[in-house]
Amino acid sequence: MLSQKVRYTIRALQHLADRYGEGLVHLDEIAAAQNIPPKFLTVILSEMARAGLVHSQRGKDGGYELGLPPIDIRYGDIVRMTSGSLALVPCASRYAYEKCKNCLAEDACRLRALMLKVRDETAVVLDQITLADAIEPAAACDPALAG
Repeated sequence: MLSQKVRYTIRALQHLADRYGEGLVHLDEIAAAQNIPPKFLTVILSEMARAGLVHSQRGKDGGYELGLPPIDIRYGDIVRMTSGSLALVPCASRYAYEKCKNCLAEDACRLRALMLKVRDETAVVLDQITLADAIEPAAACDPALAG
């Protein structure tokens, strides 16, 4: 499951992608539009600035903008930068591997085998979609959510 931090990061970067090329976007605008606590958003955007995905400028006329074109920022990279892994269990992580506690031997664990497949398929999807790709809100994709 995606952490709240990952979800906030994605929403903040989507907001900046929607405003790409329009100049700096004030933190309060992002926080209000994306329902993200401003203090948490400051931490998230600072981390994304250190990673090179966001540029920031301080001061009265300051704000944030994407540091790369939206087409160059993949959702898989955002998740990896924010949470460290696409895997649902630590033993299936490619970059943040940890042996599971209280588990079977890895070569005998069918859950691990399943989670490796899930991780790989998730990577295929998230590494193909960028912030430049149009993504409709859930209500547009699922009639049950439309009301």
